[in-house]
Amino acid sequence: MSEFLRIKMGNRFFGKLMKIFGKKVEWYINKLLNGLLIFCGIIVIVIFLQLFCWAFFKVPSDSMEPSLQAGDNIVVSKLLIGGRIFDVWDAVQDKEVKISRIPGFGKISRNDVLVFNFPYPGRWDSIGLDVMKFYVKRCVALPGDTFEIDNAHYRVHGCEQVLGNMKSQRQLEQMIKSGLGEKMGIVMKAYPNNDRVDWTIQNFGPFYIPAKGDSLEMNMKHFILYKNVIEWEQKKKLSVRGDTILLNDSLIEGYRFMVDYYFVAGDKTMNSQDSRYWGLLPEPFIVGKTWFIWKSVDIGTDKIRWNRVLKKIE
Repeated sequence: MSEFLRIKMGNRFFGKLMKIFGKKVEWYINKLLNGLLIFCGIIVIVIFLQLFCWAFFKVPSDSMEPSLQAGDNIVVSKLLIGGRIFDVWDAVQDKEVKISRIPGFGKISRNDVLVFNFPYPGRWDSIGLDVMKFYVKRCVALPGDTFEIDNAHYRVHGCEQVLGNMKSQRQLEQMIKSGLGEKMGIVMKAYPNNDRVDWTIQNFGPFYIPAKGDSLEMNMKHFILYKNVIEWEQKKKLSVRGDTILLNDSLIEGYRFMVDYYFVAGDKTMNSQDSRYWGLLPEPFIVGKTWFIWKSVDIGTDKIRWNRVLKKIE
């Protein structure tokens, strides 16, 4: 009898312990699950914001000085023109990808500073998407503009707006006139790097920047200027046979553009690989408009430049 009571009392005691510890275990499990759900929710929100709202980049060079300096960490807004949607895995494998864009809240303006995928990663005369290579430059001409460089100064026909870094353009003008340009290693030959269209970074254009739906007569000059973008849009070879221009084996007398294009330039005109050298920037390659510097680190001393932190990019 006593043994039976001991067992019964032991079972009751064990049952009470199980109830106490069971509730604690259940409480910890619930807390853990809630924590995991919150963490997953935060991850989903961050991914959504990164894909469609903002992106973060580090400026590696001085081509945009003084606006941006090497070591600046910048926030790029995708809200203006909308975030892009495409198959990143195919793009990483260098496959052709279709890029679409969700609706944005505005349009790109002249002098906006843009981040974009460099459109000529393999060859200077062939457009391709490199999802791992980004440039930051200032937009100096929009779709539908006729752009020109006159003595190193940027002009858009019919527009009185100051374009780009005027101080740097004056410096480049003086360097060229004094004969120091080529001595300092500045490459004068400009897009399209063709003897028939002999443009330089001192005197360039007039160059029409195509807008989506624009039509142009296909003559020899237009063949030279727009060959790369037509081949990229059509995924076909544009060639000349005698006095005729062929798209693959078909005669082409005119062309209608399928996307918008932009002309971009670095603020440091003496040291910037931009549209003056490689030509047009297709709209689908644009990530977004720069917003502000969230952190700036001097690459020489590794110290934070507090005077540049939270500075708006203009």
